[in-house]
Amino acid sequence: MRPPEHVLDGLQVWDRGWLSSTQVLVMPAAGDAGALLFDAAHALHGEQTLALLRRSLGGLPLRAVVNTHLHSDHCGGNALLQQTLGAEAWVPPGQAAQARAWQDLSHQRVGQHLPRFRVDRVLALDEALRAGGREWQPLRAPGHDAHALMFWDADHRVLIAGDALWEQGFGVVFPELWGERAFEDAMQVLDDIERLRLRALVPGHGAVCRDVPAALAQARRKLQAWHADPRSHARYAAKVLIKYHLMEVRQQALSELLDWGEGLWLLGQLWPRLDPRPAPSLRDWLQQTVAQLVQQGALRADGAVVLDAA
Repeated sequence: MRPPEHVLDGLQVWDRGWLSSTQVLVMPAAGDAGALLFDAAHALHGEQTLALLRRSLGGLPLRAVVNTHLHSDHCGGNALLQQTLGAEAWVPPGQAAQARAWQDLSHQRVGQHLPRFRVDRVLALDEALRAGGREWQPLRAPGHDAHALMFWDADHRVLIAGDALWEQGFGVVFPELWGERAFEDAMQVLDDIERLRLRALVPGHGAVCRDVPAALAQARRKLQAWHADPRSHARYAAKVLIKYHLMEVRQQALSELLDWGEGLWLLGQLWPRLDPRPAPSLRDWLQQTVAQLVQQGALRADGAVVLDAA
């Protein structure tokens, strides 16, 4: 079911593919200090983001980038947009101190590329953002990321959901991988989304969701399966981390890819949880996982070189 077009008036939704987050540009209304961009995509797509913004804004200012959470595919373009367009970076509460110190951020735990940026504003849960003649209320969305936010336009019943919900599920529940209980949080957020009775949901990846009830049902099935078998979530997370790494580097010799995986803090944390062990060693398991991704068509292999198949 396609959302009524008028509920998205004044918004531009850019579906960037799986290395970069879906972005929402809210064009300024009379009296606004400039446009707002929800999420900045990945640093490797920064020049594309900049070109899209320049074409769309036509000289109008970009006031700020509003980050749903501080994963590299959502905030990677922050630094470039600060430097080139003078935009501010607004971040969720709970992550500002880490971002200012540039310590204990998720990209550092999972070996991803993220240029350092300046934190200009910490978002407040009790303060709506006014942009484009709309009010965007921040809503907590723990699960995929403990500090993630969604942004809710109650008048038009539009939700910018970040990675709390996609049309085909949602992302890895990273706090569970850090050793924190978060499956219940993720399920609660799905219940919260259902109660909003949306007319349009903009996910963190993919196009505007056409069938929110179906997306919620699929996400709940996925989450229930992970809750029942946390090992399946760990295996899924390992595949996501390897695939994402290959999207960043595009290709890598298998031996170098396995060296990277063995040196990655998070994969080293996941390996002991796989009991009974699926392979004699972490390196053997990583090689098995790469072979499975190739067999599934998620990656390609050219001899001893592994290629991103996206």
